[in-house]
Amino acid sequence: MTVPKSKPKPKKIGMKKSVKRQQIKLDAEEQDLLASYKRGEWKTVKNLAEEKTFAKKAAANYSRKDTRINIRLSSTDLELIKQRAVYEGLPYQTLAASVLHKYAAGHLT
Repeated sequence: MTVPKSKPKPKKIGMKKSVKRQQIKLDAEEQDLLASYKRGEWKTVKNLAEEKTFAKKAAANYSRKDTRINIRLSSTDLELIKQRAVYEGLPYQTLAASVLHKYAAGHLT
């Protein structure tokens, strides 16, 4: 018994696959920024390269970790921080630094 060969499907030339957009949930600040952009309140920067350089330097200075601290914690608290860090997929010192940064910036109360 022979099996009939199937004909190859013709290739579509110049046709793009439709890409399904993901729905991203924006927080309140992001929604305000998007609304501001849509209202046309944003202006193009004349010297883009200069502004990028300035922004990169500012970000590097802001995020530079140039000071060490030593603190005493209860062993229970340290274990809980380490467990949370494992859950978050972070080193525990990074998690602790992040929590301190958020508190100092006023994002945690």
